[in-house]
This record gives sequence, C-alpha cells and structure tokens, in this order.
Amino acid sequence: MKNLRYKFVVASSPAFVTWAIPKANYMIAHKERYSEQKRWEMALTIIKHMKMRARCNTLCYGKENLPEDGGYLLYSNHQGKYDALGIFVNMPRPCSVLWEEKSANRILARQVCGLVEGKTISFTDHRNQIQALNAIAKEVADGRAYLIFPEGGYSDNKNNLQEFKSGCFMSALKSKRPIVPVCIYDSWRAMDSNYLGKVTTEVHFLEPIYFEEYGSLKKAQISELVKARIEEKMKKIKEVHGEV
Repeated sequence: MKNLRYKFVVASSPAFVTWAIPKANYMIAHKERYSEQKRWEMALTIIKHMKMRARCNTLCYGKENLPEDGGYLLYSNHQGKYDALGIFVNMPRPCSVLWEEKSANRILARQVCGLVEGKTISFTDHRNQIQALNAIAKEVADGRAYLIFPEGGYSDNKNNLQEFKSGCFMSALKSKRPIVPVCIYDSWRAMDSNYLGKVTTEVHFLEPIYFEEYGSLKKAQISELVKARIEEKMKKIKEVHGEV
C-alpha cells in the first residue's frame, strides 16, 4: 500500500474531519462573514492537526528573508502532499498557493486551498494556466504572498529536484515583486511514505531575489536562477546530513 502515512492521517481523524470539513466549507462559501485572517487561522488549524497526526516536526530556517510588507512569490521544490502545509505553518502572515487541480481536490487539502483562496490549474489546459498566472500576478502586485511549485508535480523524486517549468515565472515578471526561493528537505517523508514513525522535515526560506536583479531576464533564465539557488542550498543540507 502506497502513501500509508497520508491515509493514516485522514483515517485516524474521524471526529476532526467531521467537524473541520463542514466548518471550512461554510467559511469558504461565506467569505464575506470571515476575514482573511480568520480563514487563514482555520487553514492553520487543519494543517497543524494533519502535522500532528503525521507525527511530523518541521524545522524552519530563514524567516528573516520573508519581506515584511507587500506581496511576494515563494518558489519551492516539490516532494509530496505535505510540502505546502509545511511551508504554510511557518508563514508569519496569510499566503495563498497555486496547486494542480487533482492534488488540491484531496480531502482536507481541498478545504485548505479554499480557505487561503488558492488557485488550481490543469496541466493539460494551457489557457487555464495563463489565466491563473495572470490572476496571481495581480494579487501579488496588490500585496498577497503566493506559493508556487515550479516543478508542477512530484514523482517519488524525494530530495532531488526535477525540471522547473519556466512559464510559472510569468507571475513574477508581471507583478515585479520579490521572489523568495524555498528549499524543502525530507518533506516527502511526512505524507508520501509507508513509515509511520516520527519524522523531521526542513523548510529553508532563501534570500529574496528582487525585480532589479531578475527584471531584465527571460522566464527561462529566471527559472534557472531560482533552481540553481535551491539546488545549491539542497547540496549544503545534504552535506550536513552526510548524504553527499
């Protein structure tokens, strides 16, 4: 049986699921009654419960690299179902996310995505992708923080980076807001393995890349720049853990 950890998280939480899903769905359907902060707090309640049931401890480094004011884009490597959750739980203020529609449709993930007003895309619908990225650029320019996974999906790649899709950097170029590369380590262990013991994952917020540095570059060049910085950090983390 694959992904036993994720199945365990959901199956072992019947009382929480019975309470959280209707409450979250109501808040999503009646956004005018709940502030962004209240919906964010509800999303964090779900995330923290899932984190606890997954027996996961997440170490976070580099919070000082997150801009205090204005919108910005987080671009992270991708390993599994816990990735966005592990990043969100360490964010100092509300953050939204771009998720592939199948991943965002899982139980509880669907509620988190709705609470943070995330956007979903289809990997086969190019028009849908462009619309979502344009909308994200506007929201980021207006002050929202947004998380994007340039690899798109994951495929048992663990701590190894896959090819970055350069198209998603259109949102950065259009918003002209800072890019914060994010390196996650061992995130796949939290909900994409069959091991049920305690696990520790890591989230590293790297130094921002400002528009003055990337504005003259093409999307493919920005993609290479961000990937190189995440790869460099991943190499250092692996060295610390004796993996190189």
